[in-house]
Amino acid sequence: MEMEHINENTIRVIIENEDLAERGITFLDLLGNHREIESFFYSILEEVDIEDEFKSSEAVTFQVLPKNDGLELFISKNLTPEDISKMNNSTEFEVNDFDQLIRQQILANSESLEENSNKNNLRVFQLSSFEDMIELASYQFLDDAWCDLYLLNGTYYLQVYFDPEIYGEYALADTTAEILEYASASSVSTEMLEEYGKLLMQRDAIEITRAHFS
Repeated sequence: MEMEHINENTIRVIIENEDLAERGITFLDLLGNHREIESFFYSILEEVDIEDEFKSSEAVTFQVLPKNDGLELFISKNLTPEDISKMNNSTEFEVNDFDQLIRQQILANSESLEENSNKNNLRVFQLSSFEDMIELASYQFLDDAWCDLYLLNGTYYLQVYFDPEIYGEYALADTTAEILEYASASSVSTEMLEEYGKLLMQRDAIEITRAHFS
C-alpha cells in the first residue's frame, strides 16, 4: 500500500488487491455491507494518518477511484471549493455508492478469469502436412473437442477448443501432449486464422477427416 499527501487536507492511498488480501478482505466481503465499508475506510485512515491530523477532524470524506488491480482512496478533510476543483478528474463516491465500485471490480476480475480460461482452452496447432491430420483422426482422444481445420499460406492449422466441463486440467495436459506427437504448438493466433485463413472443416474436423480419408 502506497500513501502520499496531495496537500495538507488530502491523502492519496493506493490499495492493491494484495493489500486487501493481507487484511483478509475481498471486494465480495464489502459488497452490501455499509458498516464494513466504513470500517474499512477508517482502518486505512488509522494506518496512514500517523500524526492524527485527519482523525481529529469532524468532517472526513472519502473518494474512490477504481483501478484494474485495486483502488485509489482519497481521504480529505475540510475541503474547500478550490480543493474540489483540483480533484475534478477523480470520481467521487459516497459510502453507499461503494457497492457499485465493488460490483465493477468483481465483474472485471471475473471477466479476466473467464478470458484467461477461454484462451487456455482454445489452442492452435500447426501440421506439417495433411497426412498428420489423417493420423490424428485415427485416434479418439479429440472426439470430444471442437476442432477447426484451417489453411493459411500453404500450411494446415488445427484450432482446438477444449470444453472445460469435459477437459479438466490433467485431461487437457494429457490430450495436448498427445496432439504434439503429430503437430506442433503454433504462435499463429485464432484471430489471424479467422481473418486470413481458409476454413476447410468446421467444428467436426476430426470426424470429417476420419470419415473421408481413413
